[in-house]
Amino acid sequence: MTLSKKLAAEFIGTFWLVLGGCGAAVLAAAFPDVGIGLLGVAFAFGLTVLTMAFAIGHISGCHLNPAVSLGLWSGGRFPVKELVPYIAAQVAGGIAGAAVLYVIASGQAGFDVTAGFASNGYGEHSPGGYSLTSALTTEIVMTFMFLVIILGATDKRAPQGFAPIAIGLGLTLIHLISIPVTNTSVNPARSTGVAIFQGSWAVSELWLFWFAPIVGAILAGMLYRWFEKE
Repeated sequence: MTLSKKLAAEFIGTFWLVLGGCGAAVLAAAFPDVGIGLLGVAFAFGLTVLTMAFAIGHISGCHLNPAVSLGLWSGGRFPVKELVPYIAAQVAGGIAGAAVLYVIASGQAGFDVTAGFASNGYGEHSPGGYSLTSALTTEIVMTFMFLVIILGATDKRAPQGFAPIAIGLGLTLIHLISIPVTNTSVNPARSTGVAIFQGSWAVSELWLFWFAPIVGAILAGMLYRWFEKE
């Protein structure tokens, strides 16, 4: 598969993740009487990854996330020469997904993008008022576990054909745990896309949602590489 096709797949997949997951949070989470709530948003994020894993996993590997690409590189599963192009495609896809979501959401009277727009935050911008330390710990640990799930489910020794299900459900569980703390990132591209449109505090706190997921992912890759040693 050519690199251009892989990058196109990553762009489309990350676009879908942000539009599907953040779209569920912005448009449907608290919709009058039939809002899907935290549980629905968690499943929305999991379903975006599950559906894209089946749709483009055979094309690009379906990373959809700079932290995943770096974790796979750390685990010896991804070439360093493709890291920057993959990350660029993922961030571009995340921004495109957020742009489409903005166009849709802004069609409602009273819409205020500065209210949050499914952005990630800590302190006063944490859904549950959790501190910077709590947010940092949560994002590192949740991304670490996400990469352990990905690396394990895609191991040649694992049952074949079920990886998308394990990964999608893993991301759902991560959201169920951590939405109250940070609104759940574990994905710098997802955080960047909506932060750009939120435009204020989300941009100033974006550093954490790059730093913590990358740290967690690289540590998981190192651990799994150790698991694979004879």
